[in-house]
Amino acid sequence: MKLAWLATSGPEETVAKAGERLEIHRRHLSSLNAPVQFAAPVLLDQRKHIQPILLDRLRVNLAELDAQLAGRPSCTRLQVEGGWYVVVRVPVLGTDEDLAIDLLRKMSVIVHPGHFYDFAGEGHLVLSLITQPVDFREGVSRLLPMVGI
Repeated sequence: MKLAWLATSGPEETVAKAGERLEIHRRHLSSLNAPVQFAAPVLLDQRKHIQPILLDRLRVNLAELDAQLAGRPSCTRLQVEGGWYVVVRVPVLGTDEDLAIDLLRKMSVIVHPGHFYDFAGEGHLVLSLITQPVDFREGVSRLLPMVGI
């Protein structure tokens, strides 16, 4: 079941083109079915309980990342502009994909390589901030020694 809204912004021409593509998707792939319509009031009401928990987790994990990055000038994080992902800029040691695979195999840490999010160059890892704080702290502490100087 899926219930969502989408907003676009930016240059008028870009928004118009995106709107055309989104309209095709809306018509053919994402009709709002009866069970979701019926459940929408309950689902929307539950956000009052879930949002504070998620926001607290995001803040805690972001503060933890900042604390661990404080002693590693070779690694920085990009500004979080929304959502629950954070991008960490790391020294280029090869491809981001190879680094992500090495982190998984050697350190049991899961990150996304930057190219998953259209970063053109290497040196970007994407971390999820909704991870349980204890797991996030441990993952960052395993990740940074492999990428930081």
